Amino acid sequence: MSADLLFHGLGRWLHILSGVMWIGLLYYFNFVQVDALKKAAADTPPTGAGITKHVAPRALFFFRYAALATVITGLLLAWMQGYIVQALTFQKGFVMIGTGMWMALIMAFNVWFIIWPNQQKILGLVEATAEQKAAAAKPALYASRFNTMFSIGMLYCMVAQQNAPV
Repeated sequence: MSADLLFHGLGRWLHILSGVMWIGLLYYFNFVQVDALKKAAADTPPTGAGITKHVAPRALFFFRYAALATVITGLLLAWMQGYIVQALTFQKGFVMIGTGMWMALIMAFNVWFIIWPNQQKILGLVEATAEQKAAAAKPALYASRFNTMFSIGMLYCMVAQQNAPV
């Protein structure tokens, strides 16, 4: 087995692993944690502190770095296989993978520049007034829900490219 083939295989494995972690945590936040925190806040006394103090910051760490790792390994794979420009510019034969790549880039932008900065305020990881925390909730939620819906199309594009007729 050549070193080049081994490197491609390792790169693809890391891309898939980080992608599963990223999308898995995205779905966890949107389908489990958000509703669980609403119900915990309604309890008397509220019981969501364990999640917001311990679980959410750790999950958000893995969430944002899995997003970063997914994007970097995906771009590296496209570059190593010689189709990064064709994909990112939607050239014939690379439209599906290009669409998936751009969707992933938009989602990663949302993670790092909308969700994470707002979650830092919400969780008290950075100084924020009660009004700033309340104002941060909607953009973080909307960006996360957007990513959840976008992930369906992104995953479809990635799989469709692999299974497209030649």
